Amino acid sequence: MTTQPGERTDRPDGNDGNDGNDGNDGNDGNDGNDGNDGNDGNDGNDGRDESESEKLDRNWDELLQELRITQTGLQLFSGFLLTLPFTQVFATLDDGQQRLYLGLVVIAGVAVGANMTPIMLHRRVFRERVKGRVVAVGHVMVQVVMAAVALLVVGMSVLIFSVVLSWTAGIVAGVVLAVVLGVLLVVVPGRLAPG
Repeated sequence: MTTQPGERTDRPDGNDGNDGNDGNDGNDGNDGNDGNDGNDGNDGNDGRDESESEKLDRNWDELLQELRITQTGLQLFSGFLLTLPFTQVFATLDDGQQRLYLGLVVIAGVAVGANMTPIMLHRRVFRERVKGRVVAVGHVMVQVVMAAVALLVVGMSVLIFSVVLSWTAGIVAGVVLAVVLGVLLVVVPGRLAPG
């Protein structure tokens, strides 16, 4: 809350105006974090005119956006996986396809849990001045979720191709997708990262 010269900062109701819904966890940047949360790949000096607290808030907001995007994909994949046993095709799956399906369900569950972890962590330590650690854990969890989503894409492709065509076609499709996703998710970001 900003005040003008001569303006009262106390309120008649005894409230200081901070209702806890300002989106800031109260982190003033003095939590021992060196500013390099691993999220932006630099030494903390990216040319922005912002305090440490503002940087952590910005990084947290960016993480939330990434989590929202992955959440949509996870919902679509999980919905597909959860409906499959209730279709007539499920009874025709061989043992390998059923094991693959169950493995994908487990991966989807882990991915959903990893996607929710940063939010729950933030709720548990809200206003304890540890936003730097929350952002660092969130950064790791987003990477776990991205790896899980890549596994889901590859695994679901193998499953679908094996049901529609053959196991050979499924394995070929899985290998091709694994290579493409490896390039897109590992090689390209690695080449674009500074240093």
